[in-house]
Parts: sequence; C-alpha cells; structure tokens
Amino acid sequence: MDERMRLGEFLRRRREAADPAACGLPPRSRRRTPGLRREEVAERASISTVYYERLERGRGALPSASVLASVAGVLQLSAAEQEYLYRLAGHAAPPHRREREGVDAGLQYLLEALDDSTPASITDHFNDVLAQNWLNRELLGDVVDLPGWQPNLTWRWFAQPGWRDLLEPREQHTQTGLAYVADLRAVLEQHEPDPRAVAMLDDLRACCEEFGELWEQHTVMARHCADKVITHPQVGALHLECSVITSVTSSQRLYVLKPAPGTPSRQRLDQVLSGRTLIPSQPVRG
Repeated sequence: MDERMRLGEFLRRRREAADPAACGLPPRSRRRTPGLRREEVAERASISTVYYERLERGRGALPSASVLASVAGVLQLSAAEQEYLYRLAGHAAPPHRREREGVDAGLQYLLEALDDSTPASITDHFNDVLAQNWLNRELLGDVVDLPGWQPNLTWRWFAQPGWRDLLEPREQHTQTGLAYVADLRAVLEQHEPDPRAVAMLDDLRACCEEFGELWEQHTVMARHCADKVITHPQVGALHLECSVITSVTSSQRLYVLKPAPGTPSRQRLDQVLSGRTLIPSQPVRG
C-alpha cells in the first residue's frame, strides 16, 4: 500500500470515529452512518467534497500542508495523529504547543468568582486559551489542552469555519476577522517573536486565503471583542456582550461574556447552571 492509500485509509478511519457533536451536528443516534460524512468534513475544511473523496480513495496528488491543517482541525486529531497524518503526506508536522504559561493569579481569581454566573476565559498575548470556567466550557467546549494550534482563538477563527459560525452572526465576521489580524500584528510587533509565533503566522497565511488578504491590509485598530450569539442545545440562543479585562501584572486577558440586557439570556444561563450536574459539557465545536 503506497502512502496515498495509507493516507486515505487513515482519514476514513478518523472520520468514522469523529464525534458529530464536536461540529455542532446531530448525535449519532439520528444518523445513518458513524462519525462524519465526507461532505461534512469537506465543508468544514473549506475544500470540495470531490477533492476530499479523492483523498480518502488514495487518488491524485498528496495534499498541501494547509489542507492537512484544515482537515486535522475538523477531525480533532491528537498531536500524535497529526504527526502521522503529515508524515503520510510527506510534510513536517507543525510545532507542538509550547509549555503552557502560568495563569495570572489576579485573572484566575476573577475567573473562578464568575464560575456560577458568567462565561469567562483567560488568554495569553497570542490568544492561546489558558483557562476557562465551567460556563465557558459548557458553551464552547474545552479548548485548553487541544493539540497544535487549536487552543489559539485566532487560528480557530480562520482555520476552523465552524467555530466562527458558533460564536457570531455572519454579518459580524469581517469586522471580527480584521480585529484578530490587527491584534496579532500588534502583538508580534510588541514581543520578541518566538519560533512558534512565526510558524503560526506562516501556517495561517498558507491555509487561509482570507487571513492572507487581511494581513496584507496592515490594519491597525483598537482591541475589539464582538458580542456573541451562542445557541445552547437545552436552552436556546444566548445573546452575550463581550468585555476584555487586561492584567496589570502580565500580558494576559480575561474575556467575559455578559448576558445582554433586554434578552432572556440571564434566565437561560441560570437554567444551564441549574442543570450543571445533569447536562454533560458539550465537546469542542469547530
């Protein structure tokens, strides 16, 4: 079996083992086939279904690193699985996530204080998610310990289209994308770029045409955190206002999602909290 056939077999097996709920799809009990369908993987990886089918059948040229990054994100591959996938396609795997930075003690205190009322998370200056409280994990999944670039909010926005659809109405996507690009540019100019930061920038430019086009605009703008509309499977739509609190002792940030006034979101969040021991946390959607 040549490398293309091995690659195709591996992709098929991982697709069949994938959890549809991780992409916001109906659970397996309502589906005729296990895992994800080929067209579902292709759509979320921003490639054609015909092309993805050829990959699984071991036909045609081996895929590029950018295609591998998109497919690996959709299939939620572990670090070891990503390395194997890249090796089968003749590419070097992207660098592993660096050792996690210690969470700012002051922001951690606020994060825990909000645990019984408000979704919140802490990121570092590169937008890697370092910590989440229970409500944040319930709405968005646990992203802290995911492999590769997946804990990074900028990466998730551009490389995993399902993520942005989970968070915001589509009319906000362009503005939020510009904000992520501008924020990354500002951060790279303010800090000594480490190899991982440079590699992530290169991979974003390679895997996402939209990111590359926005990057070339050299946009500079104030920090921006758009309001969110997140649909919880038990209570429905949650309209949330986003606020950012920056630490005075570190470069970390606390993202707080407050219920929007004039909406039933506060009552609906309380319903989620009342079922905390009954409703299992939702897996990562991306």
